[in-house]
Amino acid sequence: MITGGSSGIGAATARLLVERGARVAVLDRDAEGIEPPLIGVRADVTDDAAVRAAVAEAVERLGGLDLLVNNAGIGAQGTVEDNDDDEWRRVFDVNVFGMARVARAALPHLRESGRGAIFNTSSVAATAGLPQRALYSATKGAILSLTLAMAADHVREGVRVNCVCPGTADTPWIQNLLARADDPEAERAALEARQPLGRMISAEEVAEAIVHLGTSAATTGTALHVDGGMQGLRLRPRP
Repeated sequence: MITGGSSGIGAATARLLVERGARVAVLDRDAEGIEPPLIGVRADVTDDAAVRAAVAEAVERLGGLDLLVNNAGIGAQGTVEDNDDDEWRRVFDVNVFGMARVARAALPHLRESGRGAIFNTSSVAATAGLPQRALYSATKGAILSLTLAMAADHVREGVRVNCVCPGTADTPWIQNLLARADDPEAERAALEARQPLGRMISAEEVAEAIVHLGTSAATTGTALHVDGGMQGLRLRPRP
């Protein structure tokens, strides 16, 4: 079961899981465009009752639940001065509280699986200070901490919890960001240059990491950076 699976990283993960033989339910506010073999279930992660109903429907249609990919999220720009209280509440409600709502609705089913796993989408913004990303970074840092706490809480119940920390990924949100820039080509070049590989990460590359950790029985409490070296490398300037 994947939240926010109609585009970007979520859609790439859904496709990869299907290729690997999984039955996949996608929970999204816009579920009508989700085509078979994916199972589309409408859900708004800011509504607890709707989440519980959607999870119950997805589990019934799947015949059980082994893996939850908590991927639904929204972006935010600006310094700590630039977003008002309502915007802070809105972004946290989707990115953090929404993740908690889906996880607590899914956990009883994951315990029954005997091989249950939760995978949360965090970001390199959780551990690297990025300009104009104060609110977004705060939510992604919360997701990283939440992942570790959940892993400790549920490891003895047979439920593993991991997260992925992507760098700048070439997703619809980034495409919208570039479209609003004064100089989209210069902005793209800047986003690519800050990752040592010299390019943005693809949604498919992040999906590979999610599926690997989501199906590897030996991992829990792991945060995997898929960021082109952005978190760990400090290259000398080119001569």
